[in-house]
Amino acid sequence: MHLKRITLQTERFPTQAHYPFNLAVLRQTPDFTFDTPVTLFVGENGSGKSTLLEAIAHVCGIYIWRNPGGMRLEHNPYEGRLRDYLSAEWIAGRVPGSFFGAQIFQHFTQALDEWAAADPGQLRYFGGQSLVTKSHGQSLMAFFHSRYRIKGLYLLDEPETALSPRSQLELLGLLQAMSAAGHAQFIIATHSPILLACPGARLCSFDHIPVRQVRFEETDHYRIYRDFLENPARRTPDALGHP
Repeated sequence: MHLKRITLQTERFPTQAHYPFNLAVLRQTPDFTFDTPVTLFVGENGSGKSTLLEAIAHVCGIYIWRNPGGMRLEHNPYEGRLRDYLSAEWIAGRVPGSFFGAQIFQHFTQALDEWAAADPGQLRYFGGQSLVTKSHGQSLMAFFHSRYRIKGLYLLDEPETALSPRSQLELLGLLQAMSAAGHAQFIIATHSPILLACPGARLCSFDHIPVRQVRFEETDHYRIYRDFLENPARRTPDALGHP
């Protein structure tokens, strides 16, 4: 365990009219305590879990790779400012770490290939092969197996996006092995019921205000997948309350 607590300075939030400060779940959750090697953020899209994860990365001094290109139709000046209203409490001092986001991983693999062109030894830290020569799922697992053997704090945003169920099970085993070794701590935002089943993990539900700890069986993800697998023909969009 490395990170002990994140505190949200809710009384200093600059607005309640713009995302993410307009989310009641963030305004009414004063802090997050991390007392297990694996903490899982679970909740519907737009609930704020990924935004909070990125803010935690910034306040913990963890760099997030970004593709410098791109234009936005509308600009929200508050979108990236949640980090300015967080504070971190460590158990025995800050440790290094990394942030994984499915949307930015491709940019990282391309940058790694450019480094390796000048210094092929860089690839030793990522399985010995260029990640761009592998399938997306294979490159993810090569990165995970190499990076998470190093002591640190690891933040993952929906790592299951490009992983088959079998690869998700492989990642689940890696999380268990690395956290049991006592040097790695993970905070993960996920929709994967496989990852949510991680033994001993704390599940923080953003579908409750304030955020509260839940059991695996209490999550919508578990119930929806269970009901669908029990009767696929019955679980239509209408049954879920969608048009």
